[in-house]
Amino acid sequence: MQRLITTLIDGDSAAALAEVRRLRADGIAVERIVSEGLETAMEQVDAKCTVEAFNLLEIMLVGRAVTVVANELYPRGMPTDVSKATVVIASPEGDVHDLGKNIVTMVLTGRGYRVCDLGRNCPVSTMVEGAEREGALAVLVSGLITTVIPQVRRLRPALIERGLSDVRIMAGGAALRQASPQELDVDYVAQTAFDGARLLDGLLSVSPR
Repeated sequence: MQRLITTLIDGDSAAALAEVRRLRADGIAVERIVSEGLETAMEQVDAKCTVEAFNLLEIMLVGRAVTVVANELYPRGMPTDVSKATVVIASPEGDVHDLGKNIVTMVLTGRGYRVCDLGRNCPVSTMVEGAEREGALAVLVSGLITTVIPQVRRLRPALIERGLSDVRIMAGGAALRQASPQELDVDYVAQTAFDGARLLDGLLSVSPR
């Protein structure tokens, strides 16, 4: 498993893919690969990003490696074995970055959530439509730049107008996690992907869907 972690941290997509295939051939369960391999690697990535030890190229390479492995473990359209609830996730309009969003998607998918990824540079109206269409427990917004904060603040009124006041809103990402829930008008601000997963688990325990 350590070799998988190392290849992901190195951003070596080909080596990471080969390592995942070797692990699967050895009979290692997807759940274990996610929990012991991917999540560990992504925790280290998150820590390095926090201390600004990664440069942009390194982040892009890690993101590509994570995406390659995610597609191998969860081919597009293939449901997870267990579905706790459905959430929709997006980077708000004006933000074209998606590494953080992709990491959150991978973590939540590995933990049994059905994640509907609405992409980057996503209008508020598309998020609301997605939440309604998918019957989402929550809308997750990931923002790397502070200029998207006004977009995030538009989300709750738009959900309420659509009759979706029970849908929770969670924000995260380098820019949004610097603000409070009150400043963003959201229910939760997650400091990491794993923090977000714990918050959703807690929400699900009191509001099952």
